[in-house]
Amino acid sequence: MAAVANLPANVSEYLSKKQTESNKELATEWTQLEELYTKRLWHQVTLKLQTFVKQPSLQKGDALIQLYTNFISTIENKINPLSLVEILAYVVEQYVDKKEAVEFINKLETKVKMNTDAHCLCKVLAGQIYLEKLNDLDNTKRIIEEVEATLDNGDGVTTVHGKFYLLASQYYRIQGDHGQYYRTALRYLGCIDLDTLSLEIQHQHAFFLGLAALLGDGVYNLGELLAHPILETLKSTENAWLVELLYAFNSGDIQKFESMKPQWSTIADLAAQELFLRQKISLLCLMEMTFKRPSHDRQLTFEEIARDTRLPVNEIELLVMKALAQGLVRGAIDQVSATVNMTWVQPRVLDRTQIASMVQRLDIWCKHVSTMEMLLENKAAEILTL
Repeated sequence: MAAVANLPANVSEYLSKKQTESNKELATEWTQLEELYTKRLWHQVTLKLQTFVKQPSLQKGDALIQLYTNFISTIENKINPLSLVEILAYVVEQYVDKKEAVEFINKLETKVKMNTDAHCLCKVLAGQIYLEKLNDLDNTKRIIEEVEATLDNGDGVTTVHGKFYLLASQYYRIQGDHGQYYRTALRYLGCIDLDTLSLEIQHQHAFFLGLAALLGDGVYNLGELLAHPILETLKSTENAWLVELLYAFNSGDIQKFESMKPQWSTIADLAAQELFLRQKISLLCLMEMTFKRPSHDRQLTFEEIARDTRLPVNEIELLVMKALAQGLVRGAIDQVSATVNMTWVQPRVLDRTQIASMVQRLDIWCKHVSTMEMLLENKAAEILTL
């Protein structure tokens, strides 16, 4: 049988008062909490608190701050550090003075500093306040850099990763850093269950990710986003065209891009970056041309590239040089014959159409191997007698 302890007078008085003041349902919760506390069942107390702090009736005023002051603070050294920070994340929200909230988190940080995940989560909570409430971008950036370095050196993925990548993606979106936003937002979605987000929030993530994929400097691998179920939420909205545009970019379909201009030009950010978008899809078109060619036939003429990219022939050499400089392809330019000999194209997450194309090439390769095998069998005698 578990040992039974006498409650400190102030804790006992607080819990009894709450049982008296609360409605029948909540009073039962307070009673259960007191029983677990009395029996020193700290793990069960922790589990109870994790759900208890989410009670709607406790979200008003400073109810959770009082719960911490009169109860949680007396047992915080008995609670798992990460669980303690997750519980107190709800308490912090009730501080009207957000600078005071940051001070509370800083004190908590010193108490859990021996636990890496809890320590990082404290920093993330402070970063959220700096970003969302105090508009302090410098401190937010500092926290992101510190936590990222710690998490990168750790093993596995925890609940802290999701919260961190959400903070980082929000910061980069405010800063207008599309490339970093795209990468961190995708990582955030990879750390959570989409069902925990409302449909409206899913729409927002899908829309902002789509724009970031198009506008992000250095973002040429769109397959990961196209394969993510988050985009399905856009297909039933007025922004369904964005999914179609992403597929056009992924396959380097310049004709589709140009035909969809009446739709994408309604978005101010896209309209303002029309030249950048044109350059980006031209590079993706070149990558797709290289990808579609069999490995033994990757010599592209300037005229072929100009035809597919719809660029003047005299701009093709510069386009290829940009692709080479950014590591999208590898090869050599023959200025005399106006050709490019491609040897490699940057690996990407492929869509179904691209996978089907690869299957066809593998079939052709298998036939070539089979033909060579038959040739060797038929000519083996002649070879061996040489």
